[in-house]
Amino acid sequence: MTENTNSGGGNAGLAFIVGGVVVVLAIVAYFVFSGAAPEPKTVDVNVNLPEVSAPQVPSPTGG
Repeated sequence: MTENTNSGGGNAGLAFIVGGVVVVLAIVAYFVFSGAAPEPKTVDVNVNLPEVSAPQVPSPTGG
């Protein structure tokens, strides 16, 4: 008769991975829900285009 004395050590890797995921989610949740908004950035866009005029339409010749 053989006695099986498996203590469940095979799940240690899975527990380590799940623990890592929980830590990463806790860090992300801290930054998302901390309420500290980043400083607003002022963006000033100034576009200066040259004056463009349409070409003159030739006048019709009376005929």
